[in-house]
Amino acid sequence: MTALYRQLPSVDKLLKTPQGEVLIDEFGHTAVVNICRKLIEQGRQSIQKNNQLPQYFTEIDRTFAEIKQQLNKQRQVNIQAVHNLTGTVLHTNLGRALWAKSAQQAAFAAMRGNVALEYDLVEGQRSHRDNYISDLITEITGAEAACVVNNNAAAVLLMLATFAKGKEVIISRGELIEIGGAFRIPDIMAQAGCTLMEVGTTNRTHLKDYRSAINENTAFLMKVHSSNYQICGFTSAVEEAELVALGQEFGIPVISDLGSGALIDLSQYHLPKEPTVQEKLAQGVDLISFSGDKLLGGVQAGIIVGKKALIEQLQAHPLKRVLRCDKAILAGLEATLRLYLQPEKLAERLPTLHLLTQSIDILHLKAERLKAQLEKSLKDEFSLQIEASSAQIGSGSQPMAKIPSVAVTLAETRGKLTALLARFKSLSIPVIGRVEQGKIWLDLRSVADVELLLATLEEL
Repeated sequence: MTALYRQLPSVDKLLKTPQGEVLIDEFGHTAVVNICRKLIEQGRQSIQKNNQLPQYFTEIDRTFAEIKQQLNKQRQVNIQAVHNLTGTVLHTNLGRALWAKSAQQAAFAAMRGNVALEYDLVEGQRSHRDNYISDLITEITGAEAACVVNNNAAAVLLMLATFAKGKEVIISRGELIEIGGAFRIPDIMAQAGCTLMEVGTTNRTHLKDYRSAINENTAFLMKVHSSNYQICGFTSAVEEAELVALGQEFGIPVISDLGSGALIDLSQYHLPKEPTVQEKLAQGVDLISFSGDKLLGGVQAGIIVGKKALIEQLQAHPLKRVLRCDKAILAGLEATLRLYLQPEKLAERLPTLHLLTQSIDILHLKAERLKAQLEKSLKDEFSLQIEASSAQIGSGSQPMAKIPSVAVTLAETRGKLTALLARFKSLSIPVIGRVEQGKIWLDLRSVADVELLLATLEEL
């Protein structure tokens, strides 16, 4: 064992070799030293436990190959690109909306140089970072003004903290939602310092329930879009227009957490209808919040639209600075919103809408190419079929509604399904599907780049 320990090189010896000097030039002295120390320590542990050297210490070339591999690994970002074949287009765990090319370019331009973020080029003086976005959103939605924060939960928090701290907010019991990541409306209210006043029951709430709960300490009447669930059967809910009329009677604003943030009527594309921001504004709602990375199809952001006087108070609240977006996000959001100014081209240029509106014929063609690629390496182990599938929008949008799709399925013949899932995830760009009915389903509706997918599967 002592002889094995003597075979371990010293850090100094490794650094002074030509290969060591090359690595120092590429990665820097500190990083190379740290990796050398780490590998030498692993070598000591291997000798102690197994009475043998690791393979990478048996030859000097292997040693430096291992050192370089470890150094390259330090550079790799753990937030890794994946191929989404789950059939869920807006998959929360896989990053939700894909950015349009124009949004990517705008964000990159903002990243690589200085931008007029809080500077008015015409007046030559400081301005507000939300100005560009606010003007654009008001043009698209018809709202008086807009405010942007880093996500919709932040938007709800800002509204409540600004206007309802120490006061009561009335909301239907059937709208006390919890969505992914344990985001709960009651918890947000508690953080904002306001008191939750539940009215109605889980399945039925009437206008009289809101009326009877109003008192001198009421700050808001609040509506929350159900997002990731539906209550069916014997139900009743109060529409925003009715709440607005009640609120005006008592001088109480109405706010709505719309969540998914549709800016267009999806039914025109034969997709499940979602309430739009414009519809809620037309009903007279004072403030509406929604997400930027769901049906809007852009960056993660929380957008609040509504009455100008109320928006100005939101902008002046100290929390606004805490929750604000950076230059890259604002640039990406602006570029995404500008696509809505040319609505006839939206399905072509907005990735989310493009994926959702693909024809079944197109999906079949993609599925045939995918099946042919998979058969090159898997046909002897699995039964591959092209089957009708059901996709969904995702991220809480129409959770019960299914969108027709096409998938390649892989049925196991020798109990190797789990092993294949692991192989898919070990690819340079992991392939993520879903498992149903004892088969892997690779749904083409949610795939961002079929050509890249096929190239990745060559690794199988």
